Amino acid sequence: MGTLTVSINRRIKDIIGSTTLAITANANELKAKGHDVVNFAAGEPDFDTPKSIKAAAIAAIEKGLTKYTPTSGTLELRETIAAKFKKDNRLEYKPSQIVVSCGAKHSIFNIIQILADEGEEVLVPAPYWVSYPEMVKAAGAVPRFIPATAQAGFKITPADLRRYAGNKTKILILNSPSNPTGMVYSRKELEPIAEFCVKNNIFVISDEIYEKLVYDTDEYTSIGALGKDIFDLTITVNGVSKAYAMTGWRIGYAAGREDVMDYVKKFQDHATSNPTSISQAAVVQALREPEEGVLAMREEFRKRRNLMAAELKDVAQISYVLPQGAFYLFCDFSKLGPSEQIARQILDDVKVAVIPGDSFGAPGFIRLSFATSQERIREGTKRIKDWIRQHAPR
Repeated sequence: MGTLTVSINRRIKDIIGSTTLAITANANELKAKGHDVVNFAAGEPDFDTPKSIKAAAIAAIEKGLTKYTPTSGTLELRETIAAKFKKDNRLEYKPSQIVVSCGAKHSIFNIIQILADEGEEVLVPAPYWVSYPEMVKAAGAVPRFIPATAQAGFKITPADLRRYAGNKTKILILNSPSNPTGMVYSRKELEPIAEFCVKNNIFVISDEIYEKLVYDTDEYTSIGALGKDIFDLTITVNGVSKAYAMTGWRIGYAAGREDVMDYVKKFQDHATSNPTSISQAAVVQALREPEEGVLAMREEFRKRRNLMAAELKDVAQISYVLPQGAFYLFCDFSKLGPSEQIARQILDDVKVAVIPGDSFGAPGFIRLSFATSQERIREGTKRIKDWIRQHAPR
């Protein structure tokens, strides 16, 4: 009997699996075997979901809110999201312009499938979140990377856009605060980027999932709030995973011009249909919560950032740009060798899980998450420093 040859869709065939998820799984396996693993790979808060949000989900179950909802989410949730956008971001969206999905990742995937046609180009500033290029490839479009250096604060400029944009450019993906670098674009930095996109009719996917985790300033600017023209070209993406410690609840949302969002809804009709009804009820509560809980978590993350940065500050073989947001320290380990090899060795030798920069389009860099306790940060950075002392070129 012959071996069956399976032909895989060419748009899916070259997609690369998530290194972040693979390393996290490897670390969990070591932990299950009894090893004391320090997890600097985590892309989620280590805090628990607040009790009031859990209570809202339990109440929804008891009320029988366990049926299908509209594909785009319940009206109550979309109205609550519209109020959040108006209050926090100065963005005026109607509920009909909002689609709730199974996480911000799902929202971005939907939008790219809708807007990016075969052969069109999507501008992706690098370093980038691992899933952006693979989502673009899944749509049959082409990711065009814009290098953003540590010297430039990992940010792109209009000069970069002029260099890399072309007649096939359809979308710019903007992630602020950024995963993996933690950089945040100011209003002054966003204004000329918005002007360029309007002049060249380029859509912007503004990934704002880390919006609530910005340090050392209370200022946060959504690019879509800079004027009507850029507002019409912007699809704003957010969710509750990071700000409310709700990664497993799988709710994200996107808002944009009605004609685009109508297609997002139709696409989701045939993909997942509605996100979980119980989670939607919990998110209504989350978005109505007082800010104190989020601010307390943000302050703890700020302390952890400062601690991790201080612990690694005087290590001559590595360097970093202090992150302005999110919960990652993106370190240049290039003096020590290839980052994938370093990440494997650090996990094998001293049982600290880290993510190599290759996955983010930044070979030589390592992403360290400070979404863990200060005690574990001290222990993990000590192990890394010990490892560097043993392996640094002499």
